[in-house]
Order: sequence, then structure tokens, then C-alpha cells
Amino acid sequence: MTEREGFAPRTALAPGVYSGSHWPAEDPMCMHHELSHAATVPGTLLFACLTAPDSGGRTTVADSQQVLAALPSGLTARFAEHGWLLRRAYHDVGLSWPEAFGSTDRAPVDAYCAEAAVEPTWLADGRLLTRQRRAAVVPHPRTGAPCWFNQIAFLNGLTLEPAIREYLTDVYGPGGLPFDTAAGDGGPVTAGTVEEINAVYDRFTVGEPWQQGDVLLVDNIRTAHAREPYEGAREIAVVLGDPVRLPGHVLPLSDGGPS
Repeated sequence: MTEREGFAPRTALAPGVYSGSHWPAEDPMCMHHELSHAATVPGTLLFACLTAPDSGGRTTVADSQQVLAALPSGLTARFAEHGWLLRRAYHDVGLSWPEAFGSTDRAPVDAYCAEAAVEPTWLADGRLLTRQRRAAVVPHPRTGAPCWFNQIAFLNGLTLEPAIREYLTDVYGPGGLPFDTAAGDGGPVTAGTVEEINAVYDRFTVGEPWQQGDVLLVDNIRTAHAREPYEGAREIAVVLGDPVRLPGHVLPLSDGGPS
């Protein structure tokens, strides 16, 4: 499937084949499910190692059903009832809206947002703000088993370096971070909640070092994935496959509390 609403740039290697996200080699990429904020999500991910790094750089995975069972019930109950809210600001930090939506024309972007239950707000300076509400716990499309499927912790503004977060807030205002999350009822996602979620992910994280020619097939609904820091060249090709619309995944903003 063609990526839309990405959060980091990629290079198209061939039709339908992308590079890994261009993310600083020294920074980890926390556990997440690919495009779990979109209306249509890839059911599977295919990773292929073209060049293995000198050290580090594993693509690690964690079982979302084990994570759901291990998270505190009070935390999961809140998100299971209300879902989660994603706010994005497309400007000169991160992906621009033409890169994220594949068009330099506003009309196709508005049409995409209407179809995907995304609320767009166009600013006078050409920037785009969006809001969308998604379920945090979804049934697996084949087994029906509940899965912790979201990017509540990864796309939270607290994952940004404090100096960067303060600078962006100073320049663009409170809603100017490239991404931020809240509970579906509009309540905040605290640093403690982010740390709690990531700690449980850590308990169930597994992975093997990449070797050139390796292929990794990931069930994107059942399994979260992450990327470790690395040294040396690292080239991973990615295919987003088996597009699926999950029952109850797209939630109306009208029931999601304050903006």
C-alpha cells in the first residue's frame, strides 16, 4: 500500500517499496504499530536488510496481546473506552503536508481527511493542523483477539527532546508540535503514562541482529516494532502490505472531549 500520514521521511526504492524511516542513527525509535493512526492500516510489514549496520540497529518486536495483558487495568480501561487522540502540525519540522499526503493541492488532502475521519485546519500561512481519534484496543482481523494497537507513547510530544519541544512551542504555540497525543476524551497523556507503556514494551521486546539478505515479516496488528540506535551504514527496505480497516478503529471526534 502507499504510505499516507507518515511521520518521518522515507525514500521510494521501487513501486510500493520504501526505505526505512529516515531517523537519526543515534536515536532509538520507540515501539509502535505502523500507521496505527490511519483509517486504513497495513496488516503486515515486510522488512529486508540490504546493508547491515556495523553495530546495533536491530528491528525489535513486541507482542501487543502480551503488552495489553501486562499493562495496568486502570490505564487500559481508560483508553479502551475513549480511544486516543492524535494532533499533528505540518510545517518546516518533520514531514510537510504535501509529503505526508502525496499532493501539493489542498483539495485531495481535504478529500482524504473527510474519508479517513481526520479534521483538517488550514492556517493563513499555509500550515496544516489535523486531529483524529482512533481506538487504542482493536480486535485482530483473523483471530478476533484484542490487541494494544496505537502510538500513544511514541507520538506523544514528550518523546521530543525537551529543548526541541520548548523551542517549537515558543515558535508555533501550544498546538505547534509536529505530533502530540491525548486520551480520546481529551485528557492529557502524562510522562508517567508514557514511561509505564514503554516499560511494559521493554519486558516483551525481542530481536536479532540484522545480516545482509535477512527478511522479517511482521504482523502489524499483533506486533509492535522499534529500531535501536546503530553505527555504520544501515539500509532496510520496507513493504506495507495487506491493507485493512479494523472494526471500531475509527472513532468520531464529536465524542472525544475538548480539542
